[in-house]
Amino acid sequence: MNPVASGAVLSPFPSPCRLDHAIAVAGRWSGGNGAPTTSAIACRPMTTAMQEPARIRGMFAAIARTYDPLNHVLSLNQDKGWRRFAVEAVGARPGDRVLDVCTGTADLAIELSECVGPAGSVVGTDFCEEMVRLGVPKTGVAGRAPVALGVADTLHLPFRDESFRAVTVGFGIRNVADLHAGIREMARVTAPGGKIAILECTQPLNPFFRFIYYVYFLMLLPIIGNLVAGGKRNAYGYLPRSVLRFPDQRKLARIVEECGLVDVKVHARSMGIVAVHVGTKRA
Repeated sequence: MNPVASGAVLSPFPSPCRLDHAIAVAGRWSGGNGAPTTSAIACRPMTTAMQEPARIRGMFAAIARTYDPLNHVLSLNQDKGWRRFAVEAVGARPGDRVLDVCTGTADLAIELSECVGPAGSVVGTDFCEEMVRLGVPKTGVAGRAPVALGVADTLHLPFRDESFRAVTVGFGIRNVADLHAGIREMARVTAPGGKIAILECTQPLNPFFRFIYYVYFLMLLPIIGNLVAGGKRNAYGYLPRSVLRFPDQRKLARIVEECGLVDVKVHARSMGIVAVHVGTKRA
């Protein structure tokens, strides 16, 4: 039976998960149509050391089914371009093994799979199982790398050191309780010379534009989000608050350097409402 069609979730790996097992699962092929069989891998989290983990996980679970369309609406469809830019910035190449943490419903993992192609492989992890399950049916497309999705804590990734050529995170690192530890863990599983890309909402640097943007971001966005998501206020009230608490572009660049990455570059997008921070692991 094709796991994509059935929505099946494989049994949890032993902890820590073995990368060769993950890649083997990701690389299985379905019979008949030549399309990759994509599986959800239930990697058992090693801890629950997230910011208020139960509450935040519950919020994301509650909005999982409206998450994708709302992202497109609330960003005026710019989120797709931001992800494409992050993939270009991380330098993934055909045939690479790459990882996307805090993958959500796997949009960034899918973008990576197009980049590395059928010869490559992509693994996506997230702490919210409901989001991961919704990502599974989106991933089985011919001509892309197979994508393996699993539930795992970004602070304790279940993979061996230096396992991936590139590691990305899109709109999720601010939910990790220990920012430094999360980036260091991403670096741990990155191969020497590989890159890490952090795509995240941020605070615009231009004071005039920042004022206009905050009117939308702090007032209109929660209202629209709550209406579409059925009045789940906590979820879309949390987004602006979490961004305001998160380090700005310059501070985050310093943190990335403090975590041992070099040649750190910051790419502001869309008037600075998001930024892509890219760092390289020493060869």
